Amino acid sequence: MIFSAALVFAAAPLENGFVLASASKDDTASAYVDARNKVINAAVKYENTPYVYGGMTSKGLDCSGLICISFKDALGVNLPRSASGLYTWAEKISLDKAQPGDLLFFKTDSTSNVTHVALYLGEGRFIHSASEGPRTGVINSTLDEQYWSRTFAGAGRAFPEAPSGSYPDNVIINDGKYQPKDASNFYFGVAFAPSWNSFLKDGGFFRGFSSHLGVGVNASLISKQMIFGLEIRPEYDRTLGVFRLPITLSWGLNEKIRIFAGPVLSFGDASITTNDEVRGYSGGTSWFGALGITIAPFIIKTSYGNFAPYLEAAWQNYFSNDSAMNLNADFNASIRISTGIRFTRAFKGQTR
Repeated sequence: MIFSAALVFAAAPLENGFVLASASKDDTASAYVDARNKVINAAVKYENTPYVYGGMTSKGLDCSGLICISFKDALGVNLPRSASGLYTWAEKISLDKAQPGDLLFFKTDSTSNVTHVALYLGEGRFIHSASEGPRTGVINSTLDEQYWSRTFAGAGRAFPEAPSGSYPDNVIINDGKYQPKDASNFYFGVAFAPSWNSFLKDGGFFRGFSSHLGVGVNASLISKQMIFGLEIRPEYDRTLGVFRLPITLSWGLNEKIRIFAGPVLSFGDASITTNDEVRGYSGGTSWFGALGITIAPFIIKTSYGNFAPYLEAAWQNYFSNDSAMNLNADFNASIRISTGIRFTRAFKGQTR
């Protein structure tokens, strides 16, 4: 029999955190995992509650107030009422050992003291009550955000470690429930990038612009997470004198490297002027008119979404109407190079 945690969880996170009578090892592990889940679910219910210093009600919460009220609501236990007190109370662990339901601590001022505490949700994400910044109150954030990675002071265990295999296949979503990593996470994205001529003597360095508006899904296929997208890509090519509208499908293992391909509608008479000669091109409108790769060297993650500078190289289905060779012009007609910025925001499966 496993007694209710609400009656017995006391001062220490490790020693007899729960009173277990005649419980098997599996029952004990299950009880701790269930307690972690209950605390997380309790905390998520306060999302968007305003920040109030010293607050510990649904009308307002400070950082430690969120932790204390979540444990109180979920398990009926009382915890130290300050971030520094919780830091002293919890068992210190490395971040790679942190599991959902553990605590994260931060030093946000010049005193070198722990001044902020959050509840860990897994996958680098946490829920907390923020007192300042672009968003305040009870919000979800990530350790990838520059401010939180810079002020991070350590992790603390509020419960005995959950057994191996309890969490690896799960992530936390905004309603506090667990969702498998292979479940679908939808996103939308927008991007804009100037395009550049490469090795073309005439026409200048600036070529035009490319952009895209897309939707997609992060899903599991053959036991790997993959990103699949559908984009509309308006492009203006000043060098060729055309406006293009590719409609592409994209694929990648992550946000940093994606490939795309699809049909294209091309508007205008494509041509390149070199050495005072006009070289015409056909084939812009095609069922397979675009193939390319997008490379984002790093991702800037924020509570609003992800920003990424990127480089894009694309093949365009243009072929010359002139029998004479002009490799320089033909290369520029068929290859586009762009550099720009991309924004994506995910829904369902993200806590940011």
